[in-house]
Parts: sequence; C-alpha cells; structure tokens
Amino acid sequence: MNKVIQHLKKYILAGILAIIPLFLVLIIVRFFYLFIDQNVLDLIDDYIGIRIPGLGLLLTVLLLYFVGLLSRNLFGKWLLNIFERITQKIPIIGTTYQVGKQISNTLSLPEKQVFKKVVLIHYLNDELYTVGFITGSLIEKKSQKILYKIFVPTPPNPTTGTIIIAKETDFIEPGWTIDEGIRTVISAGIIGPKDINLQL
Repeated sequence: MNKVIQHLKKYILAGILAIIPLFLVLIIVRFFYLFIDQNVLDLIDDYIGIRIPGLGLLLTVLLLYFVGLLSRNLFGKWLLNIFERITQKIPIIGTTYQVGKQISNTLSLPEKQVFKKVVLIHYLNDELYTVGFITGSLIEKKSQKILYKIFVPTPPNPTTGTIIIAKETDFIEPGWTIDEGIRTVISAGIIGPKDINLQL
C-alpha cells in the first residue's frame, strides 16, 4: 500500500511540475486576449463603432515598438531617468520599479552579447568552481601573454558581480552556451545544463 501511495505521489507531483509552464503560458495568452485586446477593442468601439478581433493586440504591439524606439534615444532615456527619480521617492512603488528594472536588465543581457564565453574559475580553493563569463582579453606587456577579463556574477542577479583578470590556465570551459550560463546564475543553479566538462 505504501508503495502505491509513493508511486501516486511521485507521478502526481511530476504531472504538476509538467503542467506549470503550460498553465503560465495559458495565463499570459488569456491576459493578452482579455485584458489588452478586448479592452483596447472596447475603446476603439466607443470612439469609432467598429470591432476588429486582434486589432487591440496589434495596436499594443505597435505601441510597445514605439516605446522601445523612444527608450533607445537620448530624449527617451532622459524621460525614463526623470520617471525613475520620481518613483524612487515613493514607498513600495519605488521598490517595485527597481525590481522590474532588474528583471528587464537581466533579460536584456543575451541581446547585448557582452559575454564571449562561459568558464568555470576556481573559487576559494582548487576543488571549488564558480561560473564566470569572459568579456574580453588583455596583453601583458612584458611577456606578451594573453590575460582574460572574467566577469563573475552574483546569483541570482547576473548584472552585479566582480571582475577577475586571469590566465588561461586559471579556468576551464564547461562546454555551456551563454544562455545556459545565464540561466544557471539567474536560477541559482536550479535551471541549467545537465552535464559539464571538467577536463583541463
């Protein structure tokens, strides 16, 4: 009887974990359809008297596109800086904005392509490793040897950390992609690659 209960618990839990991502996708789709598309359609219907399914979503996408363009130029950045300074003075709202900004910065890292390669560098002692990202290289004047600039992030926020200058023999390449390395850091190791290369 206990084996049957353990079996049921194991696979019911597996089913719950498997359905969570699907459930989240359905929530997002429902949000976009009901909250955005339908509400925008209601506004259009009030002013024009015409309802075109999907038009609300299309207009929202266009709005996000123009906001994205605005945020990349000097005037848009100036406006965002003013808004950020105002929100920082408001309790709760300021904290919420900073959390949202941190998430936004994290998600934009792959787009910036600032990381060249994922490496594992010794941490505290020769038996432990931490995840790092090569951001560039330097030439040592006297020996002409190549040194590498390695950014070691602080989980779960890969936008903060420290910079290490290291020789090639000081780190190893685990065979991970940049995306796998970032996901490992963001999830504090919960999500990431299933294997690793520890051969020097």
